[in-house]
Amino acid sequence: MQQNTTEIFRDAPVPKAVLSNVIPSIISMIMVLIYNLADTFFIGQTKNALMVAAVSVATPAFLLFMAVGMLFGIGGTSFISRMLGEGQEERAKHASAFCFWTGLAVGIISMILIVIFAEPVCKAIGASADTVEYATQYLRIVAIGIPFLIISNAFSNIIRSEGRAKTAMSGMIIGNMANVILDPVMILLLGWNVAGAAIATVIGNILSAVFYVSHLLSKKSQLSIRLQDYKAGDKIASSVFAIGIPASLNSVLMSVSNIFINNLMAHYGDMAVAGLGVAMKVNMIVVMLLIGLGTGIQPLLGYCFGAGNRKRYFAVLKFSILLAFILSAIMTCVCYFGANGLVSAFLEDADAYDFGFQFSRIYILSGPILGQLFVFINAIQSTGAALPSLILSISRQGLLYLPILFIINATTDSARLLALAQPVTDYLATALAIILFVITCKKYFPKKSSIE
Repeated sequence: MQQNTTEIFRDAPVPKAVLSNVIPSIISMIMVLIYNLADTFFIGQTKNALMVAAVSVATPAFLLFMAVGMLFGIGGTSFISRMLGEGQEERAKHASAFCFWTGLAVGIISMILIVIFAEPVCKAIGASADTVEYATQYLRIVAIGIPFLIISNAFSNIIRSEGRAKTAMSGMIIGNMANVILDPVMILLLGWNVAGAAIATVIGNILSAVFYVSHLLSKKSQLSIRLQDYKAGDKIASSVFAIGIPASLNSVLMSVSNIFINNLMAHYGDMAVAGLGVAMKVNMIVVMLLIGLGTGIQPLLGYCFGAGNRKRYFAVLKFSILLAFILSAIMTCVCYFGANGLVSAFLEDADAYDFGFQFSRIYILSGPILGQLFVFINAIQSTGAALPSLILSISRQGLLYLPILFIINATTDSARLLALAQPVTDYLATALAIILFVITCKKYFPKKSSIE
């Protein structure tokens, strides 16, 4: 394992080092994307747009628990990769055990609460009288898999920090492929509808979590989830939370912002909510691929930062920015010109389709710069810079997005303009990310630390 980390993170040519980490990460995100699209697609085959709207409404609550996994996953990856770069393998083991057991405890508590309070939660996040029954049924079943969701989401990131990008990818493929295969069986063949989609999701998360646990318990892993290696002190918990909380806040605020826009969009009817949900799925094609690029380079950047190798750090960053620009341009064209076919695959109702098509083309307007945004977000996180990460996280879907959303809602009466809040926010967030990265480098990565 150490040889693998050394060869790829430290010695491999920059293009090879980046691509060997980015490609498995992007494939993992493609699998997450397929899983997300499959749920909506097969629910759409029931010809019941209210079910599509219900799953769209329940999605923000589901994203909140993915955010908890991200807290430990991104925070743990940043800290562990830096510790491996510094040669502190024991602290890396303590950190991985801390992420596992703390994440599991949070997952069990969350599962119990959501199972009990699923209906009021769905009503609070925008379910109408027509969709609340479907949304509650979906969320209550999905809640059973929350502990597994948190573990799989956390360690699909953390395992990359030890140079095991392909192993991280394999876990995602196993879980998401199981979900995709089970969706048509449970939703259509057995006629379980939204309950079938939820059950398939739970089974997929269980399989991913079991795969990662089996790897971490094997001799192949440099990390540990043994209870005796659990340690929160020695700045382990604080270091994980310093980056993990800002990273998860972005997902939490994304869920909150989805809740707000679902409630505001409900003013235009359930078909507008269904159309918005599908547009978000279409936009996710670009977003997930570019998130995969960003998260793929973070362990590599973290290792270079921990080793004090400024020259290699910036060589990796420059190549990643170029790659992000090319990928962003290609995927933006695909989703903009392919919006008709993509939306019609999920929605047959004429009104819902019309909303979905318009919203899809509006959301994709931020596609050209999303790659740069996610690269700079992960570059900041790789340094362990807590304050810039926090500022960026609370700004994109919070301090920037929500005021823009409410200003548009207060000054216009247009569903199209309401959807425009996200692209406007993304351009502002990208500018902010570049500024914060420059500040971070000057403070946390001085030139004198460079290893030539």
